[in-house]
Amino acid sequence: MSLDNPNLTSSLLYLDGVSVSFDGYKALRGLSLTLAPGEMRAIIGPNGAGKTTMMDVITGKTKPDEGDVYFGGAHDLSLMDEASIAELGVGRKFQKPTVFESHTIEDNILLALKAPRGTFATLFGVTTGEQRSRVEEILETIRLHEHRDRLAADLSHGQKQWLEIGMLLAQDPRLLLIDEPVAGMTDAETVATAELLRKIAVDHSVVVVEHDMTFVRDLGVKVTVLHEGSVLAEGALDQVSADPRVIEVYLGR
Repeated sequence: MSLDNPNLTSSLLYLDGVSVSFDGYKALRGLSLTLAPGEMRAIIGPNGAGKTTMMDVITGKTKPDEGDVYFGGAHDLSLMDEASIAELGVGRKFQKPTVFESHTIEDNILLALKAPRGTFATLFGVTTGEQRSRVEEILETIRLHEHRDRLAADLSHGQKQWLEIGMLLAQDPRLLLIDEPVAGMTDAETVATAELLRKIAVDHSVVVVEHDMTFVRDLGVKVTVLHEGSVLAEGALDQVSADPRVIEVYLGR
C-alpha cells in the first residue's frame, strides 16, 4: 500500500477490500470504510452483517485474509497485535459492561488511567495532581461526579455503561469503538448516552455499532449499513433508511 494515497493519509481509519473467512464462511467480503479524524460514525446492519468481525479486525483480534487496514495513515494494523494497537490509541468497549464492581467509581477511573504507574504507586494510592484533574474531568463527562464514592456494583445498567466509557476515555484513545451501548437502557439513559457520545466526539473519533434507530437518529451522524460482510449503503440516516435495499435486508424485518 502506497502512502501517496490521499484517502489513506487523510483518514484516521482506512479499510480497503478487507475479507475474512471462518471455515469457509465469509464474515467480511471486500469491506471498505474510511473514518476521518474527529468523526463519529454509526454502523448498523442485521445480525451476521460483519459488524463484530470488522471491530475484531481493527483491534487486531482477527487478522484479515486480504485487504488493507491502516490507522493514522501510517500504521498497518494487520501486522500488529492487540496490545500494540491499543497502545496506538484504539480503544474498544464491548456490549456487556466490565467494571471493577468492588471498587468505587472514582477508583475504576483511576485504575484505567493511561499513565506510568509503578507497583508502589498503585498499591499505596499515590496519584499526581494531573491524574486527579483528569479523573475529575472524566467523572463530569460521564455524569457520575456526584456518585464518585459509590461502588460500581451499586450502579444501574446504564450507569455501568457510562462508567466503562469513562474507563475507556481514561486510556486516552484517539479512536473509540463502542458496541451497542444503549442495549437494555431506559429511554432517559438512551438520550443521555447520545449526548455523552456527542460530547466525546468533539475531540475523539468514535465508531458506534447499534441497533436502536432512535438512538442512531439522536447521534446525528453519518451511517454505514453493513450486509453480508460489505457496505450496502452509506449516508445520513434518512437517506439510508429510504434505500430499498436497506429496507429489504434490515429495516423491513
